[in-house]
Amino acid sequence: MTDPFTTTFDAMDRLVGQLASGARTTAASASGGMPLDLFRAGEHYVLTMDLPGVDPGTIDVSVEDRTLTIRAERSQRTDPDVQWLARERPSGTYARQLTVGRGLALDKISASYEDGVLSLTIPVAEEARPRRIEVAHRAGSGAATQITAEAEPRASEG
Repeated sequence: MTDPFTTTFDAMDRLVGQLASGARTTAASASGGMPLDLFRAGEHYVLTMDLPGVDPGTIDVSVEDRTLTIRAERSQRTDPDVQWLARERPSGTYARQLTVGRGLALDKISASYEDGVLSLTIPVAEEARPRRIEVAHRAGSGAATQITAEAEPRASEG
């Protein structure tokens, strides 16, 4: 089975390469201010995204077809009695879309937000998990014998 994030995250690999070569501005702007980490742990993927200062009520996670969309809003403090001397922290609406491949249980995604970090847990679909397949064959005497073969995940999967 192919890794459902492989194609999607080829671009991320390029961004990591740009980071390593010192092109930080390009990588930071490409993430839209929403940097993320993604890893596989057993039968699910975990995506974490830094969203400091975001009101949890503004976070929206949705899936349509194979597109995972994450939106959040960070508001600037407004106070008419304050004279701002510097206002460098970004604000506004942020959005990030990821196209995911087949083999994920998108209807079972769970999300949590803690200490400025959004975490999504995306299970691998049951039909995409490795399973045992019974193989029947006839021995030299003509009697049928059952052999059990276990499907092994490829190195790229885990």
